[in-house]
Amino acid sequence: MAVLGIQFVITMMMATVLSRVGPHLSLARWLLSSRFAGLVRYLHPSDEELRVFAPPPIRDKREKKKVRQAEKNGVPQGNGVFNVARNIDLNLDKTYVSVGDLVQLRYYSEYQWLLDFAAYSLITYFLSELYGFLFPEKASNEVGFWYTGVGSYQGEEGGERSLVLVMGGAYLLFAMLVLVVDESTLETGLGIQCLALWCGLIGALFTFPGLRTARMHWDSLKYSESSVRSVLLHIGFIAPLLLTTLWIRPLTRDPLTNRIYRNMSAPLMTEDQFESMRLYLIFATVLYRLFIMPTYLQSYLNLAYHKVTELKQEAGKISNIDLQRLVIRVFYYLCVVTLQYIAPMIMILYLSLLYKTLGGGSWIGDLSVPQEECSATEPSPKCLNAKTTFVSGFSTWWCCFAWFGSSAIGIGYQTYFSKG
Repeated sequence: MAVLGIQFVITMMMATVLSRVGPHLSLARWLLSSRFAGLVRYLHPSDEELRVFAPPPIRDKREKKKVRQAEKNGVPQGNGVFNVARNIDLNLDKTYVSVGDLVQLRYYSEYQWLLDFAAYSLITYFLSELYGFLFPEKASNEVGFWYTGVGSYQGEEGGERSLVLVMGGAYLLFAMLVLVVDESTLETGLGIQCLALWCGLIGALFTFPGLRTARMHWDSLKYSESSVRSVLLHIGFIAPLLLTTLWIRPLTRDPLTNRIYRNMSAPLMTEDQFESMRLYLIFATVLYRLFIMPTYLQSYLNLAYHKVTELKQEAGKISNIDLQRLVIRVFYYLCVVTLQYIAPMIMILYLSLLYKTLGGGSWIGDLSVPQEECSATEPSPKCLNAKTTFVSGFSTWWCCFAWFGSSAIGIGYQTYFSKG
């Protein structure tokens, strides 16, 4: 086809749909405010509710006279700040999360843009794949989807930035060890390559998403009343670890594609079928993690209740503003937490699609594009696509590893160092 082929036409069509339909039909809004999610947030107590627990101010006769005179003239007194005891018997009201609540949250526009853009770009990709399947002689070899990545985090304290730098350095050191592993053990397809800095960056970016997921997983298990739900959460948590084993030859590829078992004349699957299975498992993991996401987000929203409960065990006083802020802040950062949960999944999913497209993979277990042998030292242009394929494959594996590794570190912290 021409330079402006079917991929360009589908892309422009989906861009138009996104601009027209996006404001009215949003996947991001549906995931947080639909009946499927059923998220409940806690409302902060009003000043009137807190004044019931506030002791009356002690004033002399002159101050009382001034207050009565001000009230008579309709002039408000004070700045509205007063103190209440920390251990008051306070019950928080609850309400379902609505769209009107979400639009006021921090990073809501970024969250909505990322998820809606990812959804429409995925539709663009599959439409291009369908066209290539129906008309293989007219299909283009170009990658027919928009690649989306998330790499931003704003820390409000120097300690958070320090943690990101430390974790990035740790992943950098580990990546340097991984890249010298023999190809017969770990499928990198890279030989000796300078990808350590890239791996360190990915590890740093996945630090806070992993720690946040670990905290939500810990809280979900801690207050779960169903053993079945606990098992489902455990499956979702270890799923990224299972994905990482798909790149370790002695554990998965060799037993499935090379070994011939008793009473069998051939291996369980071919190399091409193994590649397709790996892609399907990544898709299944992403969908499963989306399915259990409401449970994790609800455990985060429940932090408002737990914070107030912990406050009741403390002595002293707290101002009404600080108490209200303690409850409001949890819901205010809901979109930030959701971004930390979803962004790694989107990045892994699109890296796997990039690996499938550049490698000529297929959804039915056969290579759509024959692969040529390429020497690691040959500077021929035909090796460029192969090297790019290897990089995308290794990046997919490394993101799965960093995704699980950061979460495992978070679980270790919650187990041994958390007060709860």
